[in-house]
Amino acid sequence: MTFINYASREINCKIVYYGPGLGGKTTNLQYIYDSTAAQSKGKLISLATETDRTLFFDFLPLDLGTVRGFKTRFHLYTVPGQVFYDASRKLILKGVDGVVFVADSQRERMDANVESLYNLELNLKQHGYELDKLPYVVQFNKRDLPNIVSYEDLKSELVRNGEPIFESVANRGIGVFETLKAVAKQVLMELRKNSGG
Repeated sequence: MTFINYASREINCKIVYYGPGLGGKTTNLQYIYDSTAAQSKGKLISLATETDRTLFFDFLPLDLGTVRGFKTRFHLYTVPGQVFYDASRKLILKGVDGVVFVADSQRERMDANVESLYNLELNLKQHGYELDKLPYVVQFNKRDLPNIVSYEDLKSELVRNGEPIFESVANRGIGVFETLKAVAKQVLMELRKNSGG
């Protein structure tokens, strides 16, 4: 649900990074934030709880073009991964324009990935969204570790509808911007489709 600021001629879009705890959502956002020019980004806001944190910042990319003469400002959010923060996760999904599901490639995190994806679908439904109708990409993170699930097994467990998949090592920035660009491109395509241009 984009917000249009006519005064600054900006369309504001919300992208949420979803996935199990400690899977790399925060690392993705931190890397994007640290790599984005100061004049293009807002403050990085961290809402910390005892065991998890939610990050948020907005930025104005310079290379993604305009929609009907409006610049697009992206607001990136992470959700807390821990199950008992479900109310927070639900709230953060309100008004979402695009979702990145960050899966932890480690073998012992497979159940957490499946549970988190199911939880995402459930929470989206409660806001009236369907995952296969939203701009959506999947990121298989931590591909540099020794105990990982194969690409094919992750794909068969976590990919629903042929959505784009990116392999990443978020703490080294590998695959981070490719993932963001893919979801941002889908969001812009939706905007253009819905605005008739």
